[in-house]
Amino acid sequence: MNTENPQHIQEENEINLRQYIEQYAYYWKWFILSVVVFLAGAFLYLRYAPKIYNVQAKILLEDEKSGAGDMAGLSELLSVTGGGSPTSAFVSDQIDVMKSRRILTKVVNNNRLNIVYNSKGKIMESELLESESPVKVILLDEDNPKLDSLTYTFRLTPKDNGQVKFSDKEQIIDQYVFGEKINTPVGAIMLMPQKGRKFESELEIDIVPLENVVDGLLNSINITPNGKEKQSYIVNLSMNHTNRKKAALIINSVIEQYDLDAKEDKLKLTKATSEFINNRLALITKDLSQSDSKVATYKDQNNLIDMRSEVQMYMESAATNERKLIEYQTQLRLADMMRESVTDEMKLLPSNIGLTDPSIEATIRSYNELVLEREDLLKSATPDNPIVKNLEKNINEVKRNLISSLQNYRNVLQTNVGVIQEQTSKYTGKLGQLPTQEKDYKDISRQQQIFESLYLFLLQKREETEIKASATPANLKIIDEAYGSSIPVSPKKPIILLGGFILGLILPFLILYIKFMLDNKIHSRKDVEDAFSAPILGEVPSSEHNIIEDNDRSSLAESIRILRTNINFMLGHKKDSSVIYVTSTTSGEGKSFIATNLAKILAMSGKKVLLLGADIRSPRVLDYLGLSHLQHTNIGITQYLINPEIDIAQIVIEKPEPYNFDIIYSGYIAPNPAELLMNGYFANIINYGREHYDYVIVDTAPVSLVTDTILISEYADLTIYVARANYLDRRLLNVPKELYQQGKLKNMAVVINDVDFKRGYGYGYGYGYGYGEKKEDRSLFGKLKGMFGKKQSRV
Repeated sequence: MNTENPQHIQEENEINLRQYIEQYAYYWKWFILSVVVFLAGAFLYLRYAPKIYNVQAKILLEDEKSGAGDMAGLSELLSVTGGGSPTSAFVSDQIDVMKSRRILTKVVNNNRLNIVYNSKGKIMESELLESESPVKVILLDEDNPKLDSLTYTFRLTPKDNGQVKFSDKEQIIDQYVFGEKINTPVGAIMLMPQKGRKFESELEIDIVPLENVVDGLLNSINITPNGKEKQSYIVNLSMNHTNRKKAALIINSVIEQYDLDAKEDKLKLTKATSEFINNRLALITKDLSQSDSKVATYKDQNNLIDMRSEVQMYMESAATNERKLIEYQTQLRLADMMRESVTDEMKLLPSNIGLTDPSIEATIRSYNELVLEREDLLKSATPDNPIVKNLEKNINEVKRNLISSLQNYRNVLQTNVGVIQEQTSKYTGKLGQLPTQEKDYKDISRQQQIFESLYLFLLQKREETEIKASATPANLKIIDEAYGSSIPVSPKKPIILLGGFILGLILPFLILYIKFMLDNKIHSRKDVEDAFSAPILGEVPSSEHNIIEDNDRSSLAESIRILRTNINFMLGHKKDSSVIYVTSTTSGEGKSFIATNLAKILAMSGKKVLLLGADIRSPRVLDYLGLSHLQHTNIGITQYLINPEIDIAQIVIEKPEPYNFDIIYSGYIAPNPAELLMNGYFANIINYGREHYDYVIVDTAPVSLVTDTILISEYADLTIYVARANYLDRRLLNVPKELYQQGKLKNMAVVINDVDFKRGYGYGYGYGYGYGEKKEDRSLFGKLKGMFGKKQSRV
């Protein structure tokens, strides 16, 4: 039957929980430092981490096939019965088209996305659009196959003299001049400055294979239907990117390319219809021409000629040839005039003077644009500027092409003039050879009219097809163009700061947890109580002083007073003298410290006390008391054990200042201490103490190292076993456990020494209570209040 008090169990659990909390609270400074460091790291991360923005667009698809009427009703019925929605299938198909490699490849090519411009800062870099970059890359060898397989990176660094340093893995051009050709692993390139853009910071430019860029867009562009509405034709496009402008450009370009692609699909049927009509028109034209020839032949054979019509026809043809002849001769003169205008001077040429050759007009426009660009550069640069030289080179090349084109055009015109003159002579001869007789062509004329009707019908259909093609309905409607908020979606500031705060708490907690888990030292009376059931006389706190002072109200003094009270309980109603042994497991646990302070506190209560230093291997009593000088003028236990003829009173140091108790110190260190203690004369010292003193405090040797204490243990009335907190290994508690269970040490009780209550070890009863002194609040709240609050003065 379990007789434990439930309230006692609850209080013990509360004490254990409080102990655990106070153990961690002792290291509060490390928690604060860790939180500060992690929060500082979080702020640095937020400051320099690339910010990712979300850019979105929304469009409405137009489906000509979705219509109304019966099909719309069927679509709605299928949606209700769960049989699938034609609308959702259409939207899904169009999303696949938008995100196809074919569309994205066009987007990359049209926007030159395979050339990436990055502006290098002191710590981080930022991506620029080509329009934002101060330098533009021109690929002179766009058909180079290495463009599709290699990623080429180079850097441009502005210099103080206005020039540029070009560098890559293979070459460095310290003084690069814009407009010069550079041979690279991906082919020849040329760099040109962009107007209105200052070149102030270093640029890193990457030329990436087209397929890699397309793969990146496939992974980054998100195209989804509008929510869960199956009947909706709205499509949402979104993209996360570090450059909002570039993301908006890509999304808008995807919409544009999809729209153009859809228009091309709709025009395919129109083109096929137009091609069919044109082919039929060609056949009908041929049949109509044959029919006209038959009519003419019939008239000629039967001499049925309409003289007026024939004459009028040839006269009109002759007039038409005459107009063409004048036009060609005029073009010849204009071509000669233009050739005379092309001189060695770089000046503007007249444009739109009437030349009908579009290629010549285009060449003249190109020539004039280059001349104007050269004149603009000359406003801010000298003729020896390399860029001006490159432009002059291009101007001369265009000029040579123009002269060649004019010569070819003149040759064609002269050929046409000769042909026109020959036709004019032919028509003049025909006028004299017209037939003189009207021909009967009634049957032939009927067939001619049929072909003519078909011809007119096809012309009408072709016109209708062209009108339909020009009136093609829109494929989509842009609801929202690409837009991105200025608030980044990553990194999220609240989450990063919260994560830094939590990690700042977790890291020291984990380190301390591991430290506590690996810690095999005892810390409080609970560790001893768990090992064996010996009575606990008390817990002595950590102190900077070796010995308590008179009228001392420190926690150390109060703990010794409690120890004195508990000793009286252990000794019971014994009225004669009492012999108290003080021992420990190993050296350094404070047995001499406990023995000396216990002697003083007993003396302060008016008792006659003898302090006996029985640890003749490592004497420390006089050192603790600050009386080490007395060992040179007095003899001790070792001398008496060797020569028992010595009067015991002679080895007693009577009440050395400033202490009110007598001392027998251990004497010099003997080579055979165990044999000396076994000779039986140590009992004489104990008996002398019993006769003359109320208490005999014996500081003995550690029990796990030597057998000295066990040899003389029979003379003790009480054995105080000192276990030092944060020092003694828990595994060594088996030593006092065995001694207690086997009764080798008489009336054994344990004192826990050097307990650090600030770390939450021990039960935290506290000392210094009473005597006009306020009780110290050792709760977690009280400790924090004491750390950060104002200290109260003591009365």
